[in-house]
Amino acid sequence: MNIPFLPPQDYRFPNPDYALAHCDGLVGVSADLDEGRLLSAYCSGIFPWFSENGLFYWFATAPRTVLFPEKTHIGKSLAKTLRNKPYVVSVNQDFAAVIGHCAAVSRPGQSGTWIEPEFQTAYARLQSIGHAHSFECWYLDEQGRLKLAGGFYGVQIGRVFYGESMFALAPDASKIAFACAVPYLAERGIALIDCQQDTAHLARFGSEQIEFHDFQTALHRLNAMPLPKPIGCEVVRTTL
Repeated sequence: MNIPFLPPQDYRFPNPDYALAHCDGLVGVSADLDEGRLLSAYCSGIFPWFSENGLFYWFATAPRTVLFPEKTHIGKSLAKTLRNKPYVVSVNQDFAAVIGHCAAVSRPGQSGTWIEPEFQTAYARLQSIGHAHSFECWYLDEQGRLKLAGGFYGVQIGRVFYGESMFALAPDASKIAFACAVPYLAERGIALIDCQQDTAHLARFGSEQIEFHDFQTALHRLNAMPLPKPIGCEVVRTTL
């Protein structure tokens, strides 16, 4: 097994083919997690999965789970919830809270979180330069005030949105956030949503798996295309 060390300030990644065939997708290890490293990784279909002893581990997965916005499926139960439940879905209203809650979520088979403080800082920097975005779902509390109930965040490069993590503090909150975010992203020009992992939750929305080479071909084309409309800091949908 040959796992390369990625030298600082050199943001080139090796072709993931060897990692996918021989290293369970582990493409390389670095001591840095800056904006240049992250943007280069995502453009290549690679993402950071965890850190250990001050080093960051970069992975690719194949086949790749993606969602094409125009193929999104909303089930009858969720569609009813979207119509009848009072909520507000916003974008970029509280990135720090969203990534903090994602880090705190207890996940089956995991003793901790990969979203350690270094990751939160790195993605916050991406958010400050317009390459990371959060979507928030707000419910009313007992006093009639808006309270964060769920959401998710991800990275955006060109016309690709790379979903990273989601959380829910109340029933249906992450589903509502995602269901409202997808058409919003599509209207801005997003043509592909990277879901990374195949899950039943995403499959219900119509995610599908494609070969990694096809995924990389799509990234090469779509990452270079600017969004017709920027992703803002605004209310996406409200039923209040």
